[in-house]
Amino acid sequence: MIENAYRVKILPKEAVLYRVIDDMKKLVECTACPRRCKLLNGQYGFCGIRWNFEGKLYLVSYGLAIAVAIDPIEKKPLYHFNPGSLVFSMSTTGCSWACQFCQNWDISQRRVIAGWKLSPELAIKLAIAYGAQGMTYTYNEPIIFLEYAYDVGLLAKKHGLFNTMVTNGYMTDESIDMVVKFMDAAAVDLKGHGDKEFARKFSMVYDTEPIFSALIELKRKGVFIEITDLVIPKYGDDLEKARKLAKWIVENLGPETPVHFLRFHPDYKMMDLPSTPVKVLEKHIDIAKSEGLKHVYIGNVPGHQYENTYCANCGNILIRRMGFDILEVNFGDDLRCSYCGYKANIAGRVYPMYKLNRFVYIPIEAFTEFIHIKPEYIREFVLHGI
Repeated sequence: MIENAYRVKILPKEAVLYRVIDDMKKLVECTACPRRCKLLNGQYGFCGIRWNFEGKLYLVSYGLAIAVAIDPIEKKPLYHFNPGSLVFSMSTTGCSWACQFCQNWDISQRRVIAGWKLSPELAIKLAIAYGAQGMTYTYNEPIIFLEYAYDVGLLAKKHGLFNTMVTNGYMTDESIDMVVKFMDAAAVDLKGHGDKEFARKFSMVYDTEPIFSALIELKRKGVFIEITDLVIPKYGDDLEKARKLAKWIVENLGPETPVHFLRFHPDYKMMDLPSTPVKVLEKHIDIAKSEGLKHVYIGNVPGHQYENTYCANCGNILIRRMGFDILEVNFGDDLRCSYCGYKANIAGRVYPMYKLNRFVYIPIEAFTEFIHIKPEYIREFVLHGI
């Protein structure tokens, strides 16, 4: 039975990822992302949800999920980690980046404290009740609400659920250390081939080097990695930069690392650009393959042949897809190709639920309530809850 959460008190949690710089001045430094925002009493970080009150940093959106859904893991996209499974997806408001092309801008770019009251316990109960096999922290950047995700994730593991995240990869050593304690897989979402000049101009990020350092550390510490790269016409579609990225992935993460080149669609502040031509995406595929990558995909083009997973050895189709749906699987429980016996780079197993409709509606309003904390009441909310 799922208890109604209307009377459950939500209290923001003191952050783990911060350090005190000056007790007298009540000055703290957030260590969640490489911005390392230095905050005086009453100030909040770039993300909008990490606030300093009286010399302590609080994750003010702890227990407030702005969006929840159950959907296919392929939507993240994670094609090589537990394919066919359902995941409970959740997020807060805010973000560590300010992407001008963000498709979730109404969640990530609003600096508000709002969401459904969702304790870690209720999140797991809902995930299990609605048939999910895992959790995904997504829609906005999970590193900024990592303490919340961490508590949910530890509880998920106790109940046999796996944990995944969709992240920009903009992490610190401190946040990486927390991530690897509960995260099983990550879709790391590069934009414009991870080029720092692109990131500066379109995402307000000074340098992308922390992303590449994080990728190496996450893989080294056992987190399964898939890479996505949003290819934006005119500004983020340079083929030589794509080649540079492909080379880096092969050398540092391995040739069988899954890489998804995503089609851009006009959104938010970049409505003046067209969608990425499919031929441009296909050129990216050719370059990536020529540099040695074995599993390359085209995203946001349903029905394209590069939605499928091909055997890295014989080239036959291992998983045939249409959009987020799996149509055919050509390997067994041993993950070996049915045609040549080569071991596929698949983490986990294929879940038979792929044969079903994996978009599941959760009537969240039946279990909890939505709250919006006005700026003038945030201090009171932090100190006393609601």
